[in-house]
Amino acid sequence: MSKQLGKRFLGFVFGSKPSLSKDYRELVAASSVTFCILLLRSLGIFEPLEWKALDHFFQLRPEEKPSSRITIVTIDEAAIKEPGSWPIKDEIIADLLNRINRYKPRAIGLDIYRDVPIKPRNEELVQAYKSVPNLIGTELLSANKNIRVFPPKELSQKGKIGFNNILTDADGKTRRALLYWHINNQKHQSFALKLALTYLKSEGITPKRVKNYKDALRLGRAIFRRFQSNDGGYVGENDRGYQILFNFPKPPCPKSEVQIEYCDFNFDRVSFEDLLNSDAPADLLEDRIVLIGYAASSISRPFLIPYSQNSTRAGKRITGIELQAYLISGLIQSAMTGRPQIQVWFKLTEYIFIFFCAYVGAFIKNRTYYSLHCFIGLLCLCLILFAGSYISFIFGWWIPLIPSLFALLGSAVVVTYQIAQIQNELQRSKEFLAQVINSIPDPVYVKNSKYQWVVLNEAFCRLIGRQREELLEKCEYEFLPEDEANIFRQQEELVFYSRQPQEHEEKFTSANQKTHLLATKRSLHRDSAGNFFLVGVVHDITKRKRLEEELKHKAEELSRHNNELKSKENDLRYLAYHDPLTGLPNRKFFTEQLQESVNWAKTSSLLLGLLFIDLDGFKQVNDTFGHELGDSLLSAVSQRLISCLRGSDIVSRLGGDEFTVILRAIPTVEMAATMAQKILAAMNESIIIEGHIIKISASIGISIYPLSAEDSQTLIQQADAAMYRAKELGKNCYRFLEKEEWELSVNEQFQNTDYFYPGGQLSY
Repeated sequence: MSKQLGKRFLGFVFGSKPSLSKDYRELVAASSVTFCILLLRSLGIFEPLEWKALDHFFQLRPEEKPSSRITIVTIDEAAIKEPGSWPIKDEIIADLLNRINRYKPRAIGLDIYRDVPIKPRNEELVQAYKSVPNLIGTELLSANKNIRVFPPKELSQKGKIGFNNILTDADGKTRRALLYWHINNQKHQSFALKLALTYLKSEGITPKRVKNYKDALRLGRAIFRRFQSNDGGYVGENDRGYQILFNFPKPPCPKSEVQIEYCDFNFDRVSFEDLLNSDAPADLLEDRIVLIGYAASSISRPFLIPYSQNSTRAGKRITGIELQAYLISGLIQSAMTGRPQIQVWFKLTEYIFIFFCAYVGAFIKNRTYYSLHCFIGLLCLCLILFAGSYISFIFGWWIPLIPSLFALLGSAVVVTYQIAQIQNELQRSKEFLAQVINSIPDPVYVKNSKYQWVVLNEAFCRLIGRQREELLEKCEYEFLPEDEANIFRQQEELVFYSRQPQEHEEKFTSANQKTHLLATKRSLHRDSAGNFFLVGVVHDITKRKRLEEELKHKAEELSRHNNELKSKENDLRYLAYHDPLTGLPNRKFFTEQLQESVNWAKTSSLLLGLLFIDLDGFKQVNDTFGHELGDSLLSAVSQRLISCLRGSDIVSRLGGDEFTVILRAIPTVEMAATMAQKILAAMNESIIIEGHIIKISASIGISIYPLSAEDSQTLIQQADAAMYRAKELGKNCYRFLEKEEWELSVNEQFQNTDYFYPGGQLSY
């Protein structure tokens, strides 16, 4: 009755709809958080944060040596504020270009618009355009002709023009560089790329296509991959033209930054006035790229780059000519030294990485019992993720740090909420469980996944001899001997891992040191919140086991007595069928075996021989040496007879010095004669007993089934008669029946039979 009540109770409490296990809980949390993160990322929510993280990596990177390939000729505010100095006249620019050209620079970049001639001496500038070999001019590209600034036609015809369009992100910073742009099916190169290629040409470096990469450009040791609209942290960005994510070099900063707002890259500079006054050092112009541009804030458009600001101070904007110097320096350095450009993962790889971070966050929270440990674990993972992203950035990879951090922490928050819900469900389940479980008369306990008792009924508390308050949230190791507790734990672990019910018998020592034998059925159940519980229903089988032991002891006693009776029965049977002196079968055994052998021969249509053996001179030995020696002689004769016969033959002692031999399944009558001769030869050998040499012989009578007779009794009589005939004829020989009796028997037996009697030399 109690078992049925227990089963109904467990089915009622744990029969609700299944919930997610721990593993699935982590997977579902990670998947849902990843989906939300990717959705928010596709809407551009994380774009500003990912840009800031990228800028932060730029600012943390090691400083790089200043470039010695570029010199900037700056036209500052002082140069344009003098009366008549603005706009700068063409003859002044021509003079400037000619002066620079005398130093034989590798390239000259004129980042000043000259789409409209400024007369009266414009022809001097035109002549400078034609005479300066490595001069690169600039233009402003746009599909709108009203906005576009066209280049000088003299430079345009020579292909010495590069556009100076600058790409800025929504936050006003420049993180990308535009290398090529097609307008009206005409390819244009950027100002920075044009100057870099001019410089690299003398180094034997020219742009090439990359095999197996449709949108990639090889320049020396560097490969520049084309920017796509959703690369890195960008979402739906305009990717017109051939853009790249630019890896800005890190400018060295002064030792003291107390009053420094911005760390310049320390490009070498020469002022406009110094150059016109011939005060410029020659080493700053020879074999270099010389850039000419405005540094006046009133004319030059300001720009921001990743190094323009940090977390503690606002950024300082740089001029267009300085930004061009950055771009040129970065392109040349990458081409010549292999300095990596910024690359991004494939989108699928980024999605998998974000999911992995989400799963790790869910796993840590779900598998860590203590909040402090979970916090430390998540903090360490955030630091590891940040450090890994930074190291990847140093090698040129921009990985999704912000979405990964949000996924890591977001999944932990989701699992925290799930666990809180589960705890509430667990508490309600425990309260309900405690009310119902006391109605079960058998001891019942419930354990959680930590192997702690969470629900106990009064019967279990009485069995263990403790109060419920002492046992709750505890385990068996605190109350039971270690060996017993180990057995309990092994069985419970087996149920938790196999998810299958188990029934086991074990010892149990209560608080009053009384040992019980228990049969415990354990099963695993899950409530509606997904919590797993191990339910144990206990039966005290101490009395039953005691009765079983008593019955087992009595059964063993009965078995032992039965074995003794069987042994005695076997001994009596042996005595009844064997001769006590020689150990050979006796007359009774011989008679039964002969009858069985005759029946078997009749069924199998085979011959059967019967030998009657009587020892010659045994009485004289007995009278001369005594009965004890005579008994020893009979034992020796028995062993010799056994050694002469086949395994299927049966030798028996009828009594005194008379022996019989049943020859089963003999092929011919001659076989019987041969066996008789073998026995006679063995008997004629001397026997040494107690120092006495004894010589005896034997007389043997033979009868054959079915030639002599077809029944056992007649076979015995005929063999016995033949044995006496052998004694009458001189002993130490074997004989069959008399000839007249033999012929009569053969005629009678062979009239209706298929048996064959072979010829041979037989004695009568």
